[in-house]
Amino acid sequence: MRSMRFLLTILLILMTFLPLWGGGQFVVSVLRDEAIEERMSELQDQATILRNHIVSTGYINASGVASVDAEISMMTTSYNCRIEVIDSSLRIIKDTYIIDKSKINISEIVLRCMNGENQIEYDREQNVVELTMGISNRDNSGLLGILYISAETQDVESLVESVKQKQAVFDVLVLVVAIGAALYFSHLLIKPLKKLEQSIDLITTDNLQEPIPVQGYYEAEQIADAFNEMMERIQKLEDSRQEFVSNVSHELKTPITSMKVLADSLLMQEGIPEEMYKEFLTDIVTEIDRENDIITALLALVKMDKSADALNITQKNINDIVETVLKRLRPIAAKKNIELVFESFRPVVADVDEVKFSMVVNNLVENAIKYNVLDGWVHITLNADHKYFYLKVSDSGIGIPEEVQDKVFDRFYRVDKARARETGGTGLGLAITRSAVLLHRGSIKVYSKEEEGTTFTVRIPLNYIDADRRNAE
Repeated sequence: MRSMRFLLTILLILMTFLPLWGGGQFVVSVLRDEAIEERMSELQDQATILRNHIVSTGYINASGVASVDAEISMMTTSYNCRIEVIDSSLRIIKDTYIIDKSKINISEIVLRCMNGENQIEYDREQNVVELTMGISNRDNSGLLGILYISAETQDVESLVESVKQKQAVFDVLVLVVAIGAALYFSHLLIKPLKKLEQSIDLITTDNLQEPIPVQGYYEAEQIADAFNEMMERIQKLEDSRQEFVSNVSHELKTPITSMKVLADSLLMQEGIPEEMYKEFLTDIVTEIDRENDIITALLALVKMDKSADALNITQKNINDIVETVLKRLRPIAAKKNIELVFESFRPVVADVDEVKFSMVVNNLVENAIKYNVLDGWVHITLNADHKYFYLKVSDSGIGIPEEVQDKVFDRFYRVDKARARETGGTGLGLAITRSAVLLHRGSIKVYSKEEEGTTFTVRIPLNYIDADRRNAE
């Protein structure tokens, strides 16, 4: 029942059969109505001729006129009808069925005719046309009687029934043809989708880069193109995952290797002075701290990647958060004689996770200090409009080459690995920062020029809307 081919088949059958069936029913109905109209018109014409003959021969007052009786008999036979001639006292003076002759006819249609209303009606249930026509004097001075005709339309109904039977045979033939045509055309319509399904079934994790070669209808090609694009994204994610695993392994292995080398050096030498022991142990502690920093950063990144459900969104004063972070970082900036300047254009209150947003500010400002020059500067600006607030962190540092600016948010990517190791960088800070910004439904961009400095711009909505609420809207 949920098969597209089944639904298409049913739809095509209905689109083919129903109009023809409905058209046939309409034709039969029109045929019946026109036949009845024609019969009623003929009866009126013949009744008018008969009435005129009755008036001209004085049939009502005479004991009987053979020519009128002959005309009535012929009309009765021709139209399979019953004819009554009724005088002004409602007494039946002529009845082709004989059974009611000399009786009084007080039927509703006759009484209305006595009041001057000539009637012609069709009783669909009884298949009878009833007609009444007043018989007046030649000078129309008074009503002499009434001509009543009741004509059966069985021949019309027989004709209509015959047409219906032929129509039913035709409908069956049309239905058979419609089913065959619907099955054929639904197969043609579904064929490209079947090819698409077969191509998707052939895809495995080993050939994600193999595109789906589907040709056919425009919609099928659009689906194939969209699927190929999705596969490209999946491949990129797979490549990124493999690169991430490789980088994690390398980054975790490097401090361990260094510690092993230092420890082996101590073990291989005898009579080493105490100062050298302290120096080697200090280096080992440094590598342990580095290993701990990498693991801590990895755990933070994993938490960021889980979902926005981990966010603790509250309305916070952004100015106060930035001031608090800068207060912690000023001693670090002072060591390199770097000037920290915070400029706020207006008070900003927004929905944020204070811990994660503080991490964003801390990472950006700390990087601006670490990768700056002596006696440099770091400018932090805060602004807002009716929808977003904007945090900008600019520095006078070494800058980032233009060709690698789109990679700075990648995990473990470092522009200058040697300098990063000197400053204790893990290559995860900007990746964590970007994840935190995205969790806030925001965006982050970098603008930089070598030897002139770098600017990071963060845009975050003032009002946080979670995914469930956004989907409901």
